[in-house]
Amino acid sequence: MANTSSAKKAVRKIAARTEINKARRSQFRTFVRKFEDAVVRGDKTAAQGAFRALEPQVMRAVTKGVLHKNTASRKISRLFRRLKMLCP
Repeated sequence: MANTSSAKKAVRKIAARTEINKARRSQFRTFVRKFEDAVVRGDKTAAQGAFRALEPQVMRAVTKGVLHKNTASRKISRLFRRLKMLCP
């Protein structure tokens, strides 16, 4: 348990930041799920639209510190490859 007032404040800040990051991570995963659902259905236009919506969300997650930039780059690359296989 935190003893000093600054340590107690740090605990509060970490808890608040954790909640914000959980929400951001959840939002990011929702966009990925929408894209994957469209790919599984084989709906090209929905998959393309979902990918266009997904890409800025991934980059936003990087700037907010939810994802590492290399992780985001790898995810975008793999998802785009799935989109290309769906839409030759």
